[in-house]
Amino acid sequence: MKKVVSVSLGSSKRDHEVLTSFLGQEFSIKRIGTNGDIDKAVELIKSLDGEIDAFGMGGIDLYIVAGKHRYTLRDAKVLRKASVKTPMVDGSGLKNTLERKIIKYLADNQIINFKEKKVLLVCGVDRFGMAESLEEAGATVTYGDLIFGLGISIPLGSLKTLEMAARVLAPIASQLPFEMIYPIGKKQEVSIDKFGQYYQEADIIAGDFLFIKRYLPAHLVGKTIITNTVTREDIELLRARGVARLITTTPEFNGRSFGTNVMEACLVALAGNNQELTAEDYNRLLDKLNFAPRILDLTEANLA
Repeated sequence: MKKVVSVSLGSSKRDHEVLTSFLGQEFSIKRIGTNGDIDKAVELIKSLDGEIDAFGMGGIDLYIVAGKHRYTLRDAKVLRKASVKTPMVDGSGLKNTLERKIIKYLADNQIINFKEKKVLLVCGVDRFGMAESLEEAGATVTYGDLIFGLGISIPLGSLKTLEMAARVLAPIASQLPFEMIYPIGKKQEVSIDKFGQYYQEADIIAGDFLFIKRYLPAHLVGKTIITNTVTREDIELLRARGVARLITTTPEFNGRSFGTNVMEACLVALAGNNQELTAEDYNRLLDKLNFAPRILDLTEANLA
């Protein structure tokens, strides 16, 4: 049995564990939150290093990406260094492959006509593959990187503008304590009704769920959410706010969709050679697994 553990800086209330199989191989998948305690996360990684098949780096990205440029987050390097024997991935490989496939799948199967939609992508440097695929599909995209990452009420209206802003700000932001730019620990459990106009102007809100939740308005009637990691409680929260449709890019396991870091770790364990996988490797495995997005109708008519 392959063993995958996501060590997350997030809240332990979001922990989850399942047994499943991929391509005939049995997997034990576990997510362990450390409530924002980096030292605890490092200790946990060291204790499991060499005992499992792959780590997911949860609650933090190793890099933020804009175009051909990528910037390593200071706090993420500490976690990566703690794992010596067991490969560790942060989900960026799947964000660049699976999420591109999902946007194309939604467009090709006429589930969403992106040419008629306004999309708020809460953080483009976190999901540059999704950003590019949304623009290729014809969506009008607003990038909320300054809003959701730095609390600055300045929307960005194009990938070119996002890249320009990232070149100036990313070298600085990547050296800040991660909790200054992303909700970790108990901050993941609360929402502040702020910057609501950007949610209301969009037909679709896309990207990291905890960024979406960070400033979630009281009313989101008729909106579509495209995201990744959601719990049953998250789904009920969105239903209560009036969200019409929820699409998750990763599969459901016992009512929960894991993060891209977990699913990427599963693919690394499945490959089994402890080598860094390329985009072609990920795409080949994804084609074999035939992942499809989970699409939930959250309207009143479907409460039963």
